[in-house]
Amino acid sequence: MPEEPTGPQDQAQRPLRIGLTGGIASGKSAAAQVFAGLGIPVIDTDEIAREVVEPGTPGLGRVVDAFGPDVLDSDGRLDRKRLRGVVFKDAVARRRLEQILHPLIRATMNARSAAAGGLYQVLVIPLLVESGLASGVDRVLVVDCTEEAQVGRVMRRDNVGAPEARAILRAQASREQRLALADDVIVNDADLAALERKVRELDDRYRLLAAGRARRG
Repeated sequence: MPEEPTGPQDQAQRPLRIGLTGGIASGKSAAAQVFAGLGIPVIDTDEIAREVVEPGTPGLGRVVDAFGPDVLDSDGRLDRKRLRGVVFKDAVARRRLEQILHPLIRATMNARSAAAGGLYQVLVIPLLVESGLASGVDRVLVVDCTEEAQVGRVMRRDNVGAPEARAILRAQASREQRLALADDVIVNDADLAALERKVRELDDRYRLLAAGRARRG
């Protein structure tokens, strides 16, 4: 998760940052894959979040210290489903976990962003709204769909019932909160081809915005 820019000059010296967010099963990953296919550097905090709690990392040690060894599986790896069951039921526990992981994720993302280059970058940050980090990107792109569509996709993808799927949604920012921060919105209510067309349209726009920004810098 990116640090906040320190001023206009600093912003002009780095690529335009697009914060890509959306609720669970909204289609963020599919949109990110299309951007990547267009040659755009994509940095995904979900991937980083997994890396910072790999066995032997300080991140995993801190999680175990906070939540106990029961969050590990028989191989000593983080049991994500068990940990998710704990934090989704307890807002205090969820904030505690975020306080452990967010600084680690932020540091790794900033390093990768600095190394990635590009005219613009897509930073995939599912918890952009919840983390209060919208000011750390130049534009917020929300992939949006109805909550009913989200519930159905989560049920099919994760093989869970509707109550559990809805509980996951309730633990995230609301659709309205995300849309309130959006500079750009992709309504993902059709097929993959439609999503690809919308991403390509935004790619054209972002390239123009980034080029203009670079000239001003």
